[in-house]
Amino acid sequence: TPSGTLTTLHSFSSSDGANPFAGLVQGTDGNFYGTTFQGGASSYGTAFQMTPSGTLTTLHSFSSSDGAYPAYAGLIQGTDGNFYGTTVAGGASGYGTVFQMTPSGTLTTLHSFSSSDGASPYSGLIQGTDGNFYGTTYGGGANGSGTVFRMTSSGTLTTLHSFSSSDGASPYSGLIQGTDGNFYGTTQGGGANGSGTVFRMTPSGTLTTLQFFSYSAGANPYAGLIQGTDGNFYGTTYAGGTSSAGTVFQMTPSGTLTTLHSFSSSD
Repeated sequence: TPSGTLTTLHSFSSSDGANPFAGLVQGTDGNFYGTTFQGGASSYGTAFQMTPSGTLTTLHSFSSSDGAYPAYAGLIQGTDGNFYGTTVAGGASGYGTVFQMTPSGTLTTLHSFSSSDGASPYSGLIQGTDGNFYGTTYGGGANGSGTVFRMTSSGTLTTLHSFSSSDGASPYSGLIQGTDGNFYGTTQGGGANGSGTVFRMTPSGTLTTLQFFSYSAGANPYAGLIQGTDGNFYGTTYAGGTSSAGTVFQMTPSGTLTTLHSFSSSD
């Protein structure tokens, strides 16, 4: 409750899923949907539905051939009513997948990554205003440093950008679409100082690095961004700052960064 009363709705038992890294999404039917990183019939993770009262139904157990280990990304519900997500491993080549799942649990592997077009998508997807899905991969691509991709609802994938380390590397987080129609995201490594970047990408794939982190101003942003009502973007870094414990930052759409807080072990 808002006052802090906690109720455990479901305890996983491995057979119905284990280690849910990602959060939940509430479907248009009022139920909640999510994934577990491990567990299920083959121990490669699950996708599940849960009623508001806590009745859980395992909708799909991943088998590696159709994907394995849905990681930090949860599900999103597309405008067609289906759910979409990623797995960090498994699929035809073992480099992860993008999948579609109906509310009743019928799963279709839309794309199996092959390393050359990306590998290990830790983050989830967003659906752009054009109806396509957009996401990132942690590795793979032309330079082995990860990618940004676009995918149609039928599974046609286009690699929009392959990171080259100099412009960022190994994005853990996904993308957001700004009010200007462009996409914004972070890489936890690479860039001019090796401490990660913030980037903007047009829907056609033109990428501009807006910020190269230096350790003093923050380093290694594992999480993505949100856009505030003031139009600026906000995010966090895992490390760096005045106490080397990470930061909270604000960035204007043009890339001017302000460190709002440097964490210390005391706070």
